[in-house]
Amino acid sequence: MPESLPSPDAPASRPLPRNPADLFWSFTWLALQGFGGVLAVVQRELVEKKRWMTNEEFVEDWAVAQIMPGPNVVNLAVMIGDRHFGLRGALAAIAGMLTFPLLVVLALALVYAQFASHPAVAGALRGMGAVAAGLIAGTGLKLAAALRKHPLGPWLCAALVALTFAGMALLRWPLAWVLPALGGMACVLTWRKMAP
Repeated sequence: MPESLPSPDAPASRPLPRNPADLFWSFTWLALQGFGGVLAVVQRELVEKKRWMTNEEFVEDWAVAQIMPGPNVVNLAVMIGDRHFGLRGALAAIAGMLTFPLLVVLALALVYAQFASHPAVAGALRGMGAVAAGLIAGTGLKLAAALRKHPLGPWLCAALVALTFAGMALLRWPLAWVLPALGGMACVLTWRKMAP
């Protein structure tokens, strides 16, 4: 019997993590690619390359990971690890997310401390800000495709996206207001739509 069993609604042919070591190395590789933000990398690795999840499942799990305290991608790693191998899988996934990246960040912090005042370093870091914004925007557009299958339908989802953008980017409301208000409204509307 395999260690990792697919969920009842998962296609039988879907690839799954083979064991906790597979989770550890997969999340290590994912984390080491995630400079400047990991959302784009996580979606590409878990949905497009490994095919452990569909885009719709990723959007749902990412939403849960975002409302939990702590770093989103670590929350997602724990959820995926636990789903496939219980506590062992959760610990393997979180160790993969944190071990090698922590060592790399500590090494980079030591190097940065030596060269932080150099104008070329400051300029390079400012330039990377534009790349990070592009990564987030591109991933957002990829994930928006999953909203076509959302129970609320594409137009109501688009309205919620627009309200969230307006609240956060234009009105500069704190996340602590936007998430419970609009997130709560979206949850209630979806629940009412899906209720028998």
